[in-house]
Amino acid sequence: MRRVIGLRQAMPYLRLYQGKIFVIKLGGALLEGDSLLDQLAHQAALLHQLHVHLVLVHGGGPQATALAERLGVEVKTVNGRRITDAETLEICKMTFNGQLNTNILAALNCHGVPAVGLSGVDAGMIRARRRPPVPVVDSESGRKRTVDFGFVGDIEAVDPGPIRHLIEGNFVPVVSSLAMGPKAQVLNVNADHVASQLAIGLKAEKLILLTRVAGVLENAEESDSLISHMDLKRLEEILKASARAGMHAKLEACREALTGGVPRTHIINGLESDSLLIEVFTNEGCGTLIEATE
Repeated sequence: MRRVIGLRQAMPYLRLYQGKIFVIKLGGALLEGDSLLDQLAHQAALLHQLHVHLVLVHGGGPQATALAERLGVEVKTVNGRRITDAETLEICKMTFNGQLNTNILAALNCHGVPAVGLSGVDAGMIRARRRPPVPVVDSESGRKRTVDFGFVGDIEAVDPGPIRHLIEGNFVPVVSSLAMGPKAQVLNVNADHVASQLAIGLKAEKLILLTRVAGVLENAEESDSLISHMDLKRLEEILKASARAGMHAKLEACREALTGGVPRTHIINGLESDSLLIEVFTNEGCGTLIEATE
């Protein structure tokens, strides 16, 4: 009986989302174990079989850090943000386009999903400019100083044409967060913002950020203070108040998508079993749904 009730509840969503595009960003923490990646691939396969068009975006900060440590390359950060020097950029290329993108493709193809790997460099799909040195207040010393984050890019333009071409062929694009800079320079770009800009360019129905936390919390210290639904006004209030660095970037990406025309954004815990399907196909959901208006 419970399964029948669940199916009845899901039916309106099945009709609503057929033929629509979901841009799903996979956090690096979700790509560390084969069993977890297999679970995510299984959920993606079901959505694909239900004729939802998926575009997966990923970075891979934890894996890049681990490889740097194995190679003896110093990992430099300021306020939790990575400085991408020349050596670190090479590690990002190896990790994002090599190890992680290939692993995601293998998991998806194992579940019958015809996935194709890309980066923002392919066909100049994502163009960025190198971020200039910026003033920051060091959280450790409390002093203000100017920091050059190296080969880190800020997105200037997105061409969704290559992805649309793949979607029309029933393929699932898997995009790593490297972008094309000027003079053939590859740049490391925040994956949340890559996902947001692609969602806007593709006129996606949803931007879904899969993380390792339940969603947006009213109080970051209280895991049971989840905000299950909010609008853009509430999002702005949280951004101005107390959002931590990692969540701040995700909320900024959601704001960017919503103001760019994406109807709904979601932040959910990808570590939880079937969280993606629960969020999409049930009224209650399991994370935070953010819409432009109340």
